[in-house]
Amino acid sequence: MGTILVKNIHTLVTMDTARREIKQGALFIRDGVIEAVGTLSDMPQQTADEVLDLSNHIVLPGLVNTHHHMYQSLTRVLAQDNELFDWLVILYPIWSRLTGEMVYVSAKLAMAELILSGCTTSSDHLYIFPNDVTLDDEIRAAQETGIRFHAARGSMSLGESKGGLPPDSVVEEEDAILQDTRRVIEQYHDANRHAMLRIVVAPCSPFSVTRDLMREAADLARSYGVSLHTHLAENDKDITFSQEVFGMRPGDYAQDVGWVGDDVWHAHCVKLNHDDIQLFGHTGTGVCHCPNSNMRLASGIAPVRAMLDAHVKVGLGVDGSASNDHGNLINEARQAMLLQRVNGNPAALTAREALEMATLGGASVLGRDDIGALAPGMSADFIAYRLDQIAFAGAQHDPVAALLFCHPSHVDISVINGRVVVRDGVLQTVDLPLLVEKHNRLSQTLIDGD
Repeated sequence: MGTILVKNIHTLVTMDTARREIKQGALFIRDGVIEAVGTLSDMPQQTADEVLDLSNHIVLPGLVNTHHHMYQSLTRVLAQDNELFDWLVILYPIWSRLTGEMVYVSAKLAMAELILSGCTTSSDHLYIFPNDVTLDDEIRAAQETGIRFHAARGSMSLGESKGGLPPDSVVEEEDAILQDTRRVIEQYHDANRHAMLRIVVAPCSPFSVTRDLMREAADLARSYGVSLHTHLAENDKDITFSQEVFGMRPGDYAQDVGWVGDDVWHAHCVKLNHDDIQLFGHTGTGVCHCPNSNMRLASGIAPVRAMLDAHVKVGLGVDGSASNDHGNLINEARQAMLLQRVNGNPAALTAREALEMATLGGASVLGRDDIGALAPGMSADFIAYRLDQIAFAGAQHDPVAALLFCHPSHVDISVINGRVVVRDGVLQTVDLPLLVEKHNRLSQTLIDGD
């Protein structure tokens, strides 16, 4: 893979243990791993295979997206004025027409959008498998796009006829779910440090799978040492369902079925109460905060400040592109910062805290100690924004905070695993105009039902 010297960095945001922000910073990368961090004088005295001069850039660790449904980029701006459950009821029949090609193309487009926004590692929660759809479809997209990827093998088994929310046409038999989950773990999961691909066990939600599947999925995941992920406590109806069906709140239900611990993270958690938050903090259970989706579906404001104060691991997610309608992760960090301030405290979440959630927080939620910071021995995943673009005008005195307050639109450079994936603002691994055209054709076919 060779060596890269990154020099003269205007501002280098390391997110290391000292949270250093280095002026005139430098990085030296060898075979996809960071070897040195500091200034140019701290770098190895050797000629690098590639030199990047970033004197007009701010550099930070690649952002980590911990929750998404990439196939939903095909069904944006539908059910525009519905809350979660009604929104799902409208969209389930459309998604039942998904094909493997649609999942592959939509994942590739979603990954491209994420990378251009600053994301270098993403999880995706694929929980619907109609027709010829398999998890392999989006794994292929990740390998071609160059993103570091955690593929979550989701599932739904509790159809309407059994008291669940999804129609019976989109659920699977539980034995088949567990069998295919085992297959993809054995075929694809890479437990090694700096892995580009890992598998996650991810039954969809309490209202779409049985208690038995939750328990068996947890046992399966732990037998292989892989992580667990699901939706939890997203809105008031979610709470009501849990109390009526299980006789307990979602936090207690998660504990009852073995879904707490440092190998588990839950999406949304908008309606966690004090006891739930303390449970997650004590057990090391992670949370993915999805502020744009929570606002779009009127789910509420997740108690992120209380979670952080209780030492809960919190990362960020763009969530599905049909409940958010974009996949811009730096914007998600901005919205997380602003949303915590709405209730009256203008310092409830600082820009640097939100950036930490988007980097180190996401890495911790995914169970990784090799991404999220720029330090020797870490994976060479970093992004760079030009400081001479209009978004930074008037904010040169604090470009770190300006990343969120002023919201630059796209990265100029993205390096993933030591590979330049975005150069001069152009994604190198995808023919974007061709991909967008194909995606739009498939989207129209899916929505029209042809």
